[in-house]
Amino acid sequence: MNTPKTPAVRHLRKGFTLLEILIAVAIVGMLVGLAVTNTDKILGQSQEGVAKLFVNESLKTSLVRYRIDMGDYPSSDEGIKSLIVAPEGKADRWRGPYMEAKGGRNPVDPWNEEYQYRYPGAHNTESYDLFSKGRDKQPDTADDIGNW
Repeated sequence: MNTPKTPAVRHLRKGFTLLEILIAVAIVGMLVGLAVTNTDKILGQSQEGVAKLFVNESLKTSLVRYRIDMGDYPSSDEGIKSLIVAPEGKADRWRGPYMEAKGGRNPVDPWNEEYQYRYPGAHNTESYDLFSKGRDKQPDTADDIGNW
């Protein structure tokens, strides 16, 4: 037996209810709020990663090349600048520049501060210390990013 379908039985729902729309808007609002409040943390981590990569890879290569040509690392007084311009009295052995520098300026970290260099190092007594002062822009603090 077939029963005829009446219009009352065909009760199809189309669209969203007001409550469903309000819940979706609230969820999107919370996600946007989380993203906005954590932007500095996300960007800060990438800045630290850039500084770490530069200290442990880019400048390390330049310093090793300098040491091969000159017989030792630059002194603390000569600093990173000796990778760009020949130090006084050593121009005959210097085969640089060992790194590119915009306008002959020392490289700067993501916080626009020059990288720090010490030889012999305080942390690496047999080698050099190379570091960024980090977010607080103060040397010898917990947020320094170095090769130790």
